[in-house]
Amino acid sequence: MITSMKKTLLIFSGSLCVVLGLIGIVLPLVPTTPFLLLAAWCYAKSSQKLYDRLLRTKWLGTYIHQYRTQRALPLKTKWTALIVLWVSTFYSIFFLVPLLLIQILLTGVVLYISYFIFSLNTLR
Repeated sequence: MITSMKKTLLIFSGSLCVVLGLIGIVLPLVPTTPFLLLAAWCYAKSSQKLYDRLLRTKWLGTYIHQYRTQRALPLKTKWTALIVLWVSTFYSIFFLVPLLLIQILLTGVVLYISYFIFSLNTLR
């Protein structure tokens, strides 16, 4: 059973991800699909009503549907996600994280995420 506080946090996080996904439609450096997938996950764990509503939306539901059915992302989304991922990681490694072990672990995680993104089919 999900607690009320956890449910509220997941709904808030999902809604924030929807907003960021909408911003990503307009701004080229903000990825849309990853935020919408995260929003769908948050809603699926907290509110079936919001999850269904998100999937039924004309434009946003398309991103989630493409990923779920074709396991694919548009090329622009892949590159944007990778650029944002690596820029933020390099910033963290060089300016925020002083411990070498943590820097190495962070690099390993980002390499795995990059591999995962590249392994997805590409929509053209």
